[in-house]
Amino acid sequence: MREGVLIIGAGGVGRVVVHKAVQNIDTFKKITLASRTLSRCEQLQKEVDGKIDIAQVDADNVNELVELIKKVEPFMVLNIALPYQDLTIMEACLRTGVHYLDTANYEHPDTAKFEYKLQWAYDEKYKQKGIMGLLGSGFDPGVTNVFCAYLQKHYFDEIHYIDILDCNAGDHGYPFATNFNPEINLREVSAKGRYWEDGEWKETEPLAIKMVWDYPQIGKKDSYLMYHEEMESLVKHIKGLKRIRFFMTFGESYLTHMRCLENVGMLRIDEIEVDGCKVVPLHVLKALLPDPSTLGERTKGKTNIGVVAEGLKDGKKRKVYIYNVCDHQEAFKETGAQAVSYTTGVPAMIGAKLMVKNIWMREGVWNMEQFDPDHFMEELNTQGLPWKIKELDI
Repeated sequence: MREGVLIIGAGGVGRVVVHKAVQNIDTFKKITLASRTLSRCEQLQKEVDGKIDIAQVDADNVNELVELIKKVEPFMVLNIALPYQDLTIMEACLRTGVHYLDTANYEHPDTAKFEYKLQWAYDEKYKQKGIMGLLGSGFDPGVTNVFCAYLQKHYFDEIHYIDILDCNAGDHGYPFATNFNPEINLREVSAKGRYWEDGEWKETEPLAIKMVWDYPQIGKKDSYLMYHEEMESLVKHIKGLKRIRFFMTFGESYLTHMRCLENVGMLRIDEIEVDGCKVVPLHVLKALLPDPSTLGERTKGKTNIGVVAEGLKDGKKRKVYIYNVCDHQEAFKETGAQAVSYTTGVPAMIGAKLMVKNIWMREGVWNMEQFDPDHFMEELNTQGLPWKIKELDI
């Protein structure tokens, strides 16, 4: 009988998933952590008093993944590795008949673009195999999708406008660093913006649209329009939607550094030759920047991520703001990771918990907003990510 979970990935988010899964050991029974870097697994195993098993695996290698899954025999696999590895891990789960969960959609290593198409293509195969794949069980995507589903269920008959608002007001003290994988972060931020309006996608130059938003417990921050993957599924599943946008905060120092690096070619993802060696500039930059998993102890401040929705309820216009505030230092005290990792890792554990308990269980490949949001929202309040909701003036 398959039992427990196999967690693949031992970075900052993996660290949070392990700590939260151990806190919920009565649900998971057996926890195995695997990574290419075994020393990270060994460190986490010590931190949780040996309550997890560990293994080494190359998540780019389907055959290695299949062998590990067959050895561990988990109920499901939690993909907390890189978005580049979504397809190899999904394939390994398909071949072994094991349920799958991830926190971010697939990205091709050689193309600065991310979309669900290749993962959604597994839907029929997963149905035939009798297994489930849950996509994007992080915060954004993830909790933001659940927020939208919750608002649709309880607050609106139709939602016409959605703005997803992501603010990280943490200060790590470095002149320049990224709060999650530098390669993923910088590719995402430097890409062209996109939003959906009146049935079509509209494109903008990178960070060309800015607004100022007053984030509760943080204050007013410059927020820039970007493309983010949860919009791709939400446009399919939110009734009556006319527009959806995503905004993220950036300080002037971060933007200045990023623009300078981009101007000199350090954000390029194609190979160049240097002194007879082929290198990818962005890979070199990643090696030079602080490892995000080491930022926890020195990061102070808060994050605020939420959704503003406007639409109709009983024929009347309504505008609602739902959000979570997470403190970097509190997250570090509990798990040894800062709030950006915490806000991704906790929802990954919650999604897995609902699957293991058969509350969210359906054959095929699904996005978060396609399930009843109420159990997930309850878990957020008890697992460390309490949310608030308030009515706004229209």
